[in-house]
Amino acid sequence: MLLLTALGGCSVKYSLTGASIDQGAKTVNVRFIENRAPITNPTLSQRVTEKLRNKIQSQTKLTQINEDNADYEFKATITGYNFSNAAVTNVDKAATSRLTVTINVVFVKRVGDKKGWTQPFSQSADFRADQLPSQVENQLLDETILPQITDAIFNRAFANW
Repeated sequence: MLLLTALGGCSVKYSLTGASIDQGAKTVNVRFIENRAPITNPTLSQRVTEKLRNKIQSQTKLTQINEDNADYEFKATITGYNFSNAAVTNVDKAATSRLTVTINVVFVKRVGDKKGWTQPFSQSADFRADQLPSQVENQLLDETILPQITDAIFNRAFANW
């Protein structure tokens, strides 16, 4: 009986999605992610905010609220958005270019152990250097960068990876 009582007092709840949510946690506030990168994509803030909100909504039972007292809170800023050369040929000509997005995230946890964190997340995707960035950036963002960066943020917050 004593063992059952002790085990019943655990404060972490596990789900089939791999997310571990503190018992009693019901709300999350994913604040609008500001874009402070030197080079900006005008739709990136909205896209990454919605992608993270949708990920949390689909993988947990947390309710998104826009209040300061949410059980979990994400405050983030896009700090980097740049194109660079990723590979060079033997004649000093770029063969591959790269788009890199960096987001600095502050995670506030008001339940359980209340251990939040601050961490930058960065994700890149390569493309052929003969393509214009404007031709490929939306595809790179939608298919590679945003899914991977939101997965990394989600896993750090809820799967402790």
